[in-house]
Amino acid sequence: MSLAIFDLDNTLLAGDSDHAWGEFLCEKGIVDSEEYSRANDYFYEQYKKGGLDIFEFLDFALRPLAQLDRKTLDNLHQQFMQEKVQPMMLDKAQELLQNHRERGDYLLIITATNRFVTGPIAEKLGVDEIIATDPEEIDGDYTGKVAGTPCFQDGKVTRLNSWLELTGHNLDDSYFYSDSHNDLPLLELVTNPVAVNPDEILENHANEHLWPVLDLR
Repeated sequence: MSLAIFDLDNTLLAGDSDHAWGEFLCEKGIVDSEEYSRANDYFYEQYKKGGLDIFEFLDFALRPLAQLDRKTLDNLHQQFMQEKVQPMMLDKAQELLQNHRERGDYLLIITATNRFVTGPIAEKLGVDEIIATDPEEIDGDYTGKVAGTPCFQDGKVTRLNSWLELTGHNLDDSYFYSDSHNDLPLLELVTNPVAVNPDEILENHANEHLWPVLDLR
C-alpha cells in the first residue's frame, strides 16, 4: 500500500475553501462584511505570494468559530457545503482519487485550512484520513486559537512525520499532489511529487525538476 497525499484547496477543489468560508460568513452577515472581506482577501494574497504569517492569519480565521455555538456552526457548514464547496468539486479530481483507490493506495488529504472547514469536505471526497490545522477546543467549544503545529509549509512535514510515526505508514513510493509553492517542503520529500494546476513558482520548479504537471480543471 502506497501513500497518496493530496493538498485540498486549488488542487482537489477548484478554489480555496478557507477563503470561500470567509466569503460565506460575510454573505450570511455573521461578520462585518466590509472589514472581514478586506482582511480575508489580504491574507489570501499573502498566501499566494508565499509571505503569509500563519499565526496572524489563524488569529483572524479562527475567531468566528469562538463566537458561535457548535449547533449554529454545524448548520452553517451544511449550507456552506451546498453553496460554496459543491460548485468547486472537480470530476477529474474524483477520477484521480478513484485511480489511487483502485491501486490499493491509502488516500490522505493534508491541508493548511482548519479541520472545521475541511473535515466534512474530506468526508465528502471519501479519503481515508485528513491532516489539517486544528482549532483549539475546550469542553466542545472552539476557543479561537490554534492547537498544536499549523499544517502549513514546513509544518505540513512536521505534522505528516508525526502521523507516520503514529500510524506506521511510510513514504516508500509515496505521492503528493499540490498546486502551491508553499508545499515545496513536502513535495520534495515524497517519491512522486506532482504539480496540479500549479502557481507560477511551483510550475517553474516542476519543469526544472521534470515533475509531472496535471490539469484537473
